[in-house]
Amino acid sequence: MVNRNVKQPPEKTLESPQRILFVTSEIADFVKVGGLGDVSSALPRALATHHDVRVLIPAYREMIESEHQIEPVGHLAAFAGLPACDIGKITCDDGLIIYVLLCPELYQREGTPYGRGSSGYGDGQDEGWDDNDIRFARLSRAAADIALGNAGLGWQPQLLHLNDWQCGLTAGYLHWQGASVPSVFTIHNLAYQGLFDASRCEMLGIPEEAFHIEGVEFYGNLSFMKAGIVYASHVTTVSATYAQEITTPDFGCGLDGLLRCKAEAEQLCGIPNGIDDSWDPRTDIHLAQAFSYNDWRGKRVNADYARRHFGLAAGQGPLFAVVSRLVHQKGLDLTIEAAKTIVHAGGQIIFMGSGEHHVEEALRKLAARFPGAIAAYIGFDEYQARCLFAGSDFLLMPSRFEPCGLSQMYAQRFGSLPIAYRTGGLADTIEDGVTGFLFNDMEFSSYMKSIQRAFTVFKSTELFNAMRGAAMMGRYHWRQSIEPYNRLYQQVLEKQGEKTQVIH
Repeated sequence: MVNRNVKQPPEKTLESPQRILFVTSEIADFVKVGGLGDVSSALPRALATHHDVRVLIPAYREMIESEHQIEPVGHLAAFAGLPACDIGKITCDDGLIIYVLLCPELYQREGTPYGRGSSGYGDGQDEGWDDNDIRFARLSRAAADIALGNAGLGWQPQLLHLNDWQCGLTAGYLHWQGASVPSVFTIHNLAYQGLFDASRCEMLGIPEEAFHIEGVEFYGNLSFMKAGIVYASHVTTVSATYAQEITTPDFGCGLDGLLRCKAEAEQLCGIPNGIDDSWDPRTDIHLAQAFSYNDWRGKRVNADYARRHFGLAAGQGPLFAVVSRLVHQKGLDLTIEAAKTIVHAGGQIIFMGSGEHHVEEALRKLAARFPGAIAAYIGFDEYQARCLFAGSDFLLMPSRFEPCGLSQMYAQRFGSLPIAYRTGGLADTIEDGVTGFLFNDMEFSSYMKSIQRAFTVFKSTELFNAMRGAAMMGRYHWRQSIEPYNRLYQQVLEKQGEKTQVIH
């Protein structure tokens, strides 16, 4: 049962622009592991049409080695066991300002932002860096110091927008100092919680009195995610359905009780992600051939290119794509089990992604077993991913849970029909039988029925083209999410103003 207390921000437009610091651990301009990188690149730019939005992110190796000039603009003193660091500023070509946290010993490393070849988000649940608690506490404390005016930037935000566990301690640091700067904390994936040993609290500057069930303690561990939920002014997640799901035991990852309390206090809502305007098959320069609604010849050119590029045989049957992190959440085990049936029915599959080693190895073996029919590209190349979305007929996305998901929106925009489990953002962005196929039970038989439906539709050219056209005409852009964020920011700032007046 979902929680009906989860509400959207009230229907009220923002009265004036605000200064907002958007704090994140990845941004697609420089470094990307998953959808958070795309969101962190697109959302601040979309918000910048209304506000003075600036981004804060660690200065990873990719930024230092980029062609962008980094201007020194601030300094942060050491705090507890967190080292001192400098702040640099990158001004992007479109004017977006990115503050980068310069601390080479913490951030300039080979690998992902979270670990050496890490497949997840580095919170101790995978092969993350051993000092990820220090690395992201340093990011969180930097954000708090900027909000408090302690960084020497000559600019202070009126509101902080924090993203996932890596930024969760920011809200705590502000609370523990009695600061009045409000914050919005967005949960992109509740399954990654930033769990660390309780003994690390002192080194991170977390007060002893904060380590309890109503603070940062989570089953004896320290939880960065819980800190963000407890201390932020408002919690959001990235789809309306997921906002309801996480208040239930099945999806709440042990935090459902706390999240129900947030929902009951009207401090939890879902605002969907969008995709930026570059995802347009009419203008995308990376495609083998641009195409538009009802231009199925152009889509066929992209299908032929994808088959050649990934080593498949020429074919007339349906082409299925998987573009995903290769982790248990994404249901790859179901697709691997379905692969033989898909191939024997005349379909072909191209996998693209990286993640858990045993999944990667299983895909390599599958491709070797069905040469010319199945291809496995272990890694990620955005340009080739765009060609794959453009060339495929169907996207296989049987995620066990999906807070929002972006791949299904990319696919639909490029005329590829997603096949997905009815959960989270997938339920919100795919219309069953109109723009894709949804199955209701997380079981192999239910998944196979949706795949069989896709084969049936593929054979009916008129229906298939109608569904592809409907998918391409869907409204997936960030512009749809900006007004809810505007209303939410105004609501949070007004509530903080009311609290400040009461205190004084």
